[in-house]
Amino acid sequence: MTLQIRVAQLNFVVGDMQGNARKIIDFATRAHAEGARLVLTPELSICGYAAEDLLLRPAFIDACDDALKTVARELAGLKGLHVVVGHPEGGGLRTRSVAVTRRHNRASVLCEGQVVCAYDKRELPNYQVFDERRYFTPGNGVGVFEVEGVRVGLLICEDAWFDEPARLARDAGAQVLAVLNASPFHAGKGPEREQRMRERVADCGLPLIYAHLVGGQDEVIFEGRSFALNAQGETVARAEGFRESDLAVQAAVSQQGLALTAAADALVPLASADAELWDALVLGVRDYLGKNGFTGAILGLSGGIDSALVLAIAVDAIGADKIHAVMMPSPYTADISWIDSRDMVKRLNVRYDEISIAPLFDGFKLALSAQFEGLKEDTTEENIQARIRGTLLMALSNKTGAIVLTTGNKSEMATGYCTLYGDMAGGFAVIKDVVKTRVFDLARWRNLNDPYGTCSQPIPERIITRPPSAELRPDQKDQDSLPAYEVLDAIIQRYMENDEGVEALIADGFERADVEKVTRLIKLNEYKRRQSPVGIRVTHRSFGKDWRYPMTNKFRA
Repeated sequence: MTLQIRVAQLNFVVGDMQGNARKIIDFATRAHAEGARLVLTPELSICGYAAEDLLLRPAFIDACDDALKTVARELAGLKGLHVVVGHPEGGGLRTRSVAVTRRHNRASVLCEGQVVCAYDKRELPNYQVFDERRYFTPGNGVGVFEVEGVRVGLLICEDAWFDEPARLARDAGAQVLAVLNASPFHAGKGPEREQRMRERVADCGLPLIYAHLVGGQDEVIFEGRSFALNAQGETVARAEGFRESDLAVQAAVSQQGLALTAAADALVPLASADAELWDALVLGVRDYLGKNGFTGAILGLSGGIDSALVLAIAVDAIGADKIHAVMMPSPYTADISWIDSRDMVKRLNVRYDEISIAPLFDGFKLALSAQFEGLKEDTTEENIQARIRGTLLMALSNKTGAIVLTTGNKSEMATGYCTLYGDMAGGFAVIKDVVKTRVFDLARWRNLNDPYGTCSQPIPERIITRPPSAELRPDQKDQDSLPAYEVLDAIIQRYMENDEGVEALIADGFERADVEKVTRLIKLNEYKRRQSPVGIRVTHRSFGKDWRYPMTNKFRA
């Protein structure tokens, strides 16, 4: 006999328990009609991931319990169907001074209206964006259940990165591992994840099915790409990335053991690094705006590479008809900037307006003339221009309900090459975790590829090739005050993302002056980053949940 298994790679919404339950019910009903008897959903599929401090609210847990009962009740008539559902279970003690959790991250197996097996996550991650020990207590049991003669062992996400949980499931009689996951994306994570699961298969000798979440949740992206490995560690099936998917796998028991198979077209190849990064950014914009009810987006288009890239991402994410690009030239804006901006909006067919800030800038300088008398112009006047633009964009946002997408990249966020309440003003920072050199890479890639069929070659070539400039003073270039971006980004990646020290970087050939300058700027500008909008996380360490440094501190590495 062959067991038909389906992975429900679905995009759930945090806190929409009834909506999430309906997605599970609809998927499971279709799967059962097509012969499936085991359906796997991702980690915490009932409430969405990550629910954060909502998990501390008793009413939230009650709503999860109600949704679980709804799934069980509505699927009760589907004979023989086993549906594995992720949900929080239990409570805890909270006072103003003490918090003791007695809550579990649980997978429950529903069959004909009953919970026939329950498994609590054993390994609780507390690194990078994870904070599970704040909300959950570790489980200590094993979850093995039988479906049509196949014994399935349950694991939840982090459990599968350790030896013991899988071995315990095998020793309890499991013939195949079913791993429920909500594993955040970062560049390169997909191949690493599959390799670690191959190691798990090799260690315990069992095939493995990896049911993964897809979707954007605030700054975090879950890319899907659910997969199945046979007992030899070979990938026999892989779902599409960054999209909802229905992955079908068959399990058959023989004298040689359990074999996992799938149709040939069920093995979707892994995408290139640029393609997956583009998909992640598009999904992040689409879900943040869609799940939060924004009907459109506004952004300041400068004629530079960053705003051009953000515009192209936004159009792929939500469509040209929902985008409003605004060019706000100052006395220092080069002619080629507005020429290239006009060219790009015509290519993408987005709404476009030009609002000169020159009269407003003159008004600010006049109002401050008495206070600034005898003082030279400096970054103060540069920042005034940026803040005028931020004010105009936020006014348009307030009037229309569209969200302002900021256009600053990770290199700027690291070094403070951005203006508080100016170009940092907005609701969502699309490329906040993309260093400048990758911005150029993505722009070139997008001009060669049209993955969403919105526009070929959307970015004028001169935007990509001209030297970057904030255009806040005459003949300004980014490299006037920063090291070359190849050097700057390498230092950021090694110092900020990998925690390497100053002396180690210098020993590897970086100029001391460059290293000292960049690391000093990273430290000094923590106060700015604390006030920046949330942005999409695409590296293993972003300026977000996994970067927690005190603004007041004297230590330098």
